[in-house]
Amino acid sequence: MSWHDILITPFLEFAFMRRALAGTIALAAAAPPLGVFLILRRMSLTGDAMGHAILPGAALGYLAAGLALGPMTLGGLAAGLIVAVGSGAVARTTILREDASLAAFYLISLALGVTIISLRGSNIDLLHVLFGSVLALDDATLILLAAIASITLAALAVLYRPLVVETVDSQFLGSVSRTGGTVQIVFLALVVLNLVGAFHALGTLLAVGIMMLPAAAARLITRDLSAMILLSMALAAVAGYAGLVISFHAGLPSGPLITLLAGLLYLVALVFGTAGGLLRHLWPGRHLEA
Repeated sequence: MSWHDILITPFLEFAFMRRALAGTIALAAAAPPLGVFLILRRMSLTGDAMGHAILPGAALGYLAAGLALGPMTLGGLAAGLIVAVGSGAVARTTILREDASLAAFYLISLALGVTIISLRGSNIDLLHVLFGSVLALDDATLILLAAIASITLAALAVLYRPLVVETVDSQFLGSVSRTGGTVQIVFLALVVLNLVGAFHALGTLLAVGIMMLPAAAARLITRDLSAMILLSMALAAVAGYAGLVISFHAGLPSGPLITLLAGLLYLVALVFGTAGGLLRHLWPGRHLEA
């Protein structure tokens, strides 16, 4: 078997593989840049919590209309936004810090979502919601993923400067502009929107993986923000493509493989990353050397 048969032929012969690759590329274009900002803002666990927070809303959509795209998408989006706003309100009005309130909402959401699906669905339906089915993407889901990617990239282009300033020094942005609160709300909304899109392909348990793992790997490789964003997108695309190819030939589930390969790229960056890998700390450069 030639390399062409291994790497190219599955996408030439099978439409479901082409749709899976298109959906994965759409996710790779939009989700990892948000993961970069989550890491720089020390909000990595927020992404994980939001990924699970969409489950009750998606489960209610499933309860109302089965595995229909529209109800599950709207339900997941509503649930994610409610958790985002609710956890922030709890952190501001009680003694709990935001990480504690997010953990509470995350656990409640996960348990509630699984319970709701179990009321009507089978174990297969539960696995579909929890782990997704990237090889079963239809045209409507692809359009949704492309729309989410387009909205995200357009919003990041518009908000890039204030988002960077708020990430570096939120107090300075508050002193020179009143856009800080708006930027935070729009940013969290984009995170929820992308997690809802990723949910259709990778499920609620793995959706956050394509957002955070490539971003974490890029953070270890470069300190330049623009390069970090582009690198995170490239790493996510590589993990998506390689995961689909391996799953096709090995007969393994695609979603977990994509996330596992993204994790493998992170581990490589963790050891060899030039901006913060283990080898750089064990054998640092000369004094004042970049």
